[in-house]
Amino acid sequence: MSHLMPNLIKTAAAAAMLMAASPAAAELELSLYLGTQTASDSDASGYLPDGTPFNRNVDWKGKAFENPYYYGGRAMWWTNSNLGFGIEGTHTKAYASAADRAAIGVDRLEFTDGHNIFTANVMKRFPDAFAGSNFTPYAGAGIGIAVPHVDILASGASNRTYGYETTGLALRGIAGMKYALSDNWSLFGEYQIVWSDNDVTIDPDPGETPGKLRTELLTHAVNVGISYNF
Repeated sequence: MSHLMPNLIKTAAAAAMLMAASPAAAELELSLYLGTQTASDSDASGYLPDGTPFNRNVDWKGKAFENPYYYGGRAMWWTNSNLGFGIEGTHTKAYASAADRAAIGVDRLEFTDGHNIFTANVMKRFPDAFAGSNFTPYAGAGIGIAVPHVDILASGASNRTYGYETTGLALRGIAGMKYALSDNWSLFGEYQIVWSDNDVTIDPDPGETPGKLRTELLTHAVNVGISYNF
C-alpha cells in the first residue's frame, strides 16, 4: 500500500491546486445521499494467522438497509464551464456468506462499519441537455483509497481483527440526474460503481504471525439525495 500513497497524495494535491487556481470555481455544491448498494462476488485469497492458506470466490452481501446503513456525501466546486472538482466519501458494506466463512475457516468476515471509500472526483454537468427544464444530467469519476473497518475472526482464535485499515486503491464512476427545486436546493438520483483493491492484515493470537487477505471488491449503488449550492 505504501507505494500507492505518493501517487494518491499527488493526485489530491493536483485537484486542490486546480480548484484554488480557477477564479471560476466559486460555486460550491454539498450533497448527501442514501441508497441501495450491492457487492459482486470476488476471489479472496491469503492465509490465516495459523498459516492455513485459502483461495475462495466469496459471495458478498451489501445489506444496505441494515444498521449500519449505506450512505455518502461529497463536496464539488463547479467552474463556469460546468466542470467540477471535489471530494467524496461513501460508507459501503460487504458481508461474506456463511458458506464462504466456513470454507475459509473464519467465524466473521465483513467490512461493515464501512468499507469506506474516499476519492478525489472530476465531474461534468450538462445544464442545457433539456432546454427549459429543471433537469441536469451529470457524470464523473474519482480516484482514492479504501479504508474499511475490518471485522475478521478465525475459527478457534481468541484475537478478533476489528479496526480500520487502509487497504488499497479505489476508483469510482458516477452517472446521474439532478432536479432543481430552487436556486440553491436540488434533488438527485444517480448510479455509482466503485472498485477497490484490498490488502487486509488479520491480527494473530500470541505466538502466531499476522495473516493476510487480498480481494478486489466491486460495488454497485443507486443513490437518491439532496444538494445545496452556494
